[in-house]
Amino acid sequence: MAKVQGVVGWHAMRKDELVQALVKRTKQQQRQPGQLGFEIPPPANGGCLGGGPKFHPIESNLATDRRQKFAVAKDLSSAGTGQTYRGERDRLVVMVRDPYWLQVYWELSRPSIDRAESAMGPHWHTAAPVLRLYKMAVDGTSAPVRNIPIHGGVSHWYVDVQEPPCEFRLEIGYLAAGAHFYSLARSNSVTTPRAGTSDAIDENWTDVADNADRIFAMSGGYSSRGTSLELQELLEERLGRPLGTPMETRYGDGAARVLANAKKLQFSVDAELLVFGVSDPGSHVTLQGEPVPLRPDGTFSVRMSLADRRQVIPVIASSADGLEQRTIILAVERNTKVLEPRLRDVAH
Repeated sequence: MAKVQGVVGWHAMRKDELVQALVKRTKQQQRQPGQLGFEIPPPANGGCLGGGPKFHPIESNLATDRRQKFAVAKDLSSAGTGQTYRGERDRLVVMVRDPYWLQVYWELSRPSIDRAESAMGPHWHTAAPVLRLYKMAVDGTSAPVRNIPIHGGVSHWYVDVQEPPCEFRLEIGYLAAGAHFYSLARSNSVTTPRAGTSDAIDENWTDVADNADRIFAMSGGYSSRGTSLELQELLEERLGRPLGTPMETRYGDGAARVLANAKKLQFSVDAELLVFGVSDPGSHVTLQGEPVPLRPDGTFSVRMSLADRRQVIPVIASSADGLEQRTIILAVERNTKVLEPRLRDVAH
């Protein structure tokens, strides 16, 4: 009000000083009709402004806007994102993007948010939406790592993690003062790959379609322990196709009948061994007694056949003057097993 009325120095004034300044300003405006400004009733009881509303209309509108924005920020429901709630239950799904990033996606109904508000009671006023990250132990127990503040209007979030490989899960809910946490949904558990074992994937939801099989695999889709049904359902909904092994997803009964008369499936696998290292430029290096050429910087690499047996491979480096020699021995074993073919039962 003081700012609107043009009171000089209003920033540093206390409440009682502002009231007196506003009263003085009002009297000046009453003496000068036509001057720009809002009419403020004169003081009814000395130091207090009376005879009108306690809050200026502009201030009331600002307060209303703030309350509305705060409510939108707390609304994690699918309706708050403009999306249709498609599931029969709330769900929180986490996917592995690379060794240091997880992508979290959620679908929550409006009644679930209303239940959280009712259950938290007075704590709701200080509650803020968060993702709570848990680190899984070998024995299956979990310990909270940190809370990640989020907001309404979105349906997915990226979470950075450390110490790959490691197993994580998350919960989504509201955290109020006093560490009072109300959980809305719990995610599946995923294990990040070792650092350097996979290339980074662009951090955009739009690339999930191009990398769905890889994300599905990194999130445990093809492992013996499998992955969560929520993750599989989410990816299949997004892609419009089933996920899994080709025996289970790619071929229908018609294709199976055609393949029944086809020739036997041809399949073979072989492997090579790449040995690489570095020594002083000018030194002499041998691998299994054969000389190995060095690059100008002293590095070398040799590609050799990896036989289906155990091999002992000595690598020897001698200094240029012949006074020092060092030996490193590699022990490598290849054990190839050919399993019985699996034939799909067309009747099922």
